[in-house]
Amino acid sequence: MIDVFSELFLTCEDRAEAEKIAQALLERHLIACAKFIPIEARYWWKGEIVDGKEVLLLMESVADNFDKIEAEVAKLHSCEAFVLQALPLTHVSKRAQAWLKDNINGGKID
Repeated sequence: MIDVFSELFLTCEDRAEAEKIAQALLERHLIACAKFIPIEARYWWKGEIVDGKEVLLLMESVADNFDKIEAEVAKLHSCEAFVLQALPLTHVSKRAQAWLKDNINGGKID
């Protein structure tokens, strides 16, 4: 699935945590881009509904990197049950594909 580009979603406690995780993933060339979106969330946690402010981290990568990204996030994320999700991208512009290939895994994507 090396040629399957994906969009990853990760909720983070705050901007600082999102930046720390994004920087680590960028430095390892596991992602090519990170975007930070402030969000409000409501969710179940330990038997109660909780309201909170979080930062949604959107990242571009390839499907093959999911396990490596998850392992790196596990080292850096403050939540014991962080939510990392990925969707395959069915269409990516040709110039964006070239840019992604050049910047993920040190340009080692076939």
